[in-house]
Amino acid sequence: MTQEPLGICILAGGQATRLPGKLEAPVAGVPMLVRVYRNVAPAGEVWLSTKGPLPADVAAEIPARAVIDRWPLRGPLSGLISTLSEMPHTWVFAVAGDAPLVDAAFVRSLAGYIAPDCEAIVPRHTGEGARVEPLASLYRRAAFLREALPLLMQGEGKPRLVIERLKTRFVPVGDDRAFANVNTPSDLAALRESLA
Repeated sequence: MTQEPLGICILAGGQATRLPGKLEAPVAGVPMLVRVYRNVAPAGEVWLSTKGPLPADVAAEIPARAVIDRWPLRGPLSGLISTLSEMPHTWVFAVAGDAPLVDAAFVRSLAGYIAPDCEAIVPRHTGEGARVEPLASLYRRAAFLREALPLLMQGEGKPRLVIERLKTRFVPVGDDRAFANVNTPSDLAALRESLA
């Protein structure tokens, strides 16, 4: 495991067309983005990828540097490139701002797999389809930027495509509840019920 502090990039710049204002929606008594911040902050220095200023009440609860996306409306890859370009860390954990169950213990567990010959540490589900979780993964910052920028310039916006180009270690996960994200009103209702 690396002794150097980790960076954490919370992606908070999406359009949220199916659930406008979702990052400000209350989850267990606090705005969802605040909950994500509090969950992961013990594992490293948090930076935010945003499309602009956060609402004042949310910003007041998140003492993290925010980087405004240089290429708006181009998906999470654009936000990651914009923010990782500013971060000084060797390793960065990327997490979606609408994933309020990912926590510092999980980040630290992935960090235990860091090795000199590795450029990404990515959770992969053991069930049907073997899905991966690009927005709950650790990336060697320089390697990610090296591979991601050409993809973005080609019109791509998905971090999964970067993973395919990196020296990636996949970490099996059997329980996908920790990766639940909120995209619709029914997702939000289910999350609130599970935390009640």
